[in-house]
Amino acid sequence: MHFTFEYPAVLLLLLLTPCFYFCRKKGKTIFLPKLSWLPKKSRFLQKELLFRIAIFSFGVIALAIPFSYSAKAPAHREGVAIVLALDTSGSMREMGFGKREDETKFELLQRLVKAFIQKRSGDNIGIVAFGTFAFTASPVSYDLEAVSKLLEMLEVEIAGKNTAIGDAIRQSILTLQKSKAKERVVILVTDGKNNSGKVSPKEAVKQAKEAGIKIFTIGLGKKNTYDAALLERIAKESGGESFGAVSEEDLQKVYAKIDTLLPSPLRSGYYLNKKSLYTFPLLFAVLLLFWYLYQRGEKL
Repeated sequence: MHFTFEYPAVLLLLLLTPCFYFCRKKGKTIFLPKLSWLPKKSRFLQKELLFRIAIFSFGVIALAIPFSYSAKAPAHREGVAIVLALDTSGSMREMGFGKREDETKFELLQRLVKAFIQKRSGDNIGIVAFGTFAFTASPVSYDLEAVSKLLEMLEVEIAGKNTAIGDAIRQSILTLQKSKAKERVVILVTDGKNNSGKVSPKEAVKQAKEAGIKIFTIGLGKKNTYDAALLERIAKESGGESFGAVSEEDLQKVYAKIDTLLPSPLRSGYYLNKKSLYTFPLLFAVLLLFWYLYQRGEKL
């Protein structure tokens, strides 16, 4: 069982409690020749300050609306639906692309893609792996932690040694079909040229346009190692953008740029077994107020 407040900012009013002591009206100085003429101190007057502070504090806590709950679950929000189409062909085994010499190009891609996923808290994300053929490694989901775990399970040549860009786009479209998001996007990353697959890139892009899906393309390595013209054409015809990266720093900048191009709302949430508790501090405040007024009336 967990505990929190509906309006925690209201609790800042408790910072005003010292004012009950320091902001009191100062009494007038009166000189009397005999001490016997002074009125005896009332115990109630000594406790009056504590009564006021307690009534005020319980009232503020009630206004903040405390409640208990068993768990917090994400609410359905239609952000951006993104499919990450990742090249797992044999050439992605190459090392030396990033800062870590013992890290393959695909391991670097996994690391940066995972960081990108963690930033997209308002989106539904899926993963398509492609090589000689393409398959959906993770369906489009708001459970980004599960998507990241499935990403970690991928490895080089899991879909064959070749590069089927057309099949990758086609499979990404199929993966996005069930999404109801207003904006649907494919981010395709490859370091090679299209040399395999059943669907041509031209036909796949046509299907993406008909479905209203934008494609962002990223070419890894020098432009002569991949088909830069094809990637640029895919992005332009589908309404996306094309990028190139020859180093880890470049790839980081590309994902940061795409992140800004795809603004997404933060996911809201709802509480399970929510039970409001504001009545308890409110009741204490009312009882103390009546007791205070009663005692004050008795002394007047």
